[in-house]
Amino acid sequence: MITVDDQELEWFEGMTVTDLLERIGHQGPCAVVRVNETHVSRPRFDETPVPDGAEVYLIPMIAGG
Repeated sequence: MITVDDQELEWFEGMTVTDLLERIGHQGPCAVVRVNETHVSRPRFDETPVPDGAEVYLIPMIAGG
């Protein structure tokens, strides 16, 4: 199991950040995902594993002026 924004989700072997986002149906722009204490930017989503027991937080893209 992993925790995504304080909700439990079933984990599977080989899960990446991209797999996680697809599984939860995340549609919004997500610039950064925090996996445990590591911040991962979008270019590395495909190659970054999500380990069993991880705490994951989705950090949305914010624009201002």
